[in-house]
Amino acid sequence: MTTSTTDATATTATTATTAATATTQQRTRPSAATKPVRWAADTVAAMREGARLRLDYSARSLWSVDRMIEEIRREAAPYAAVEPVLRGFGAYAGEVIARHAGGEWWASGSDHWVRTPDGRLWDPFDEARRCYTGEGSLRLLCRDASGGGPRR
Repeated sequence: MTTSTTDATATTATTATTAATATTQQRTRPSAATKPVRWAADTVAAMREGARLRLDYSARSLWSVDRMIEEIRREAAPYAAVEPVLRGFGAYAGEVIARHAGGEWWASGSDHWVRTPDGRLWDPFDEARRCYTGEGSLRLLCRDASGGGPRR
């Protein structure tokens, strides 16, 4: 075997291992995560394209999301017009919590929550709606769910 053949074989093996790992991770995510994960990804793409805002699933990025919701609120758009956007922001915040606090998505009917390892359920969709009314913060919800703040 030549060096390039060995390298190609190693690269193929690494790629196969990575693909198998990704497939296993996708299979282990609860089915309750399907819709919220898609909504979050759609929101990330929409914000990147439309608002030129890069959301990276970090807790810090929720500062930007809170500010974006505040701007939408100041425009006084009817709730029905912004509800899908709030759903996307809620899904994004829930995915941030799931990733940073080790939580998982739970669902009942059309309602979705994030369950953290301590057994608490968090409703990022309701918190996004509360943000729109000026009474909530997705950043603080993530802080609390991740164990960095007061219990709710």
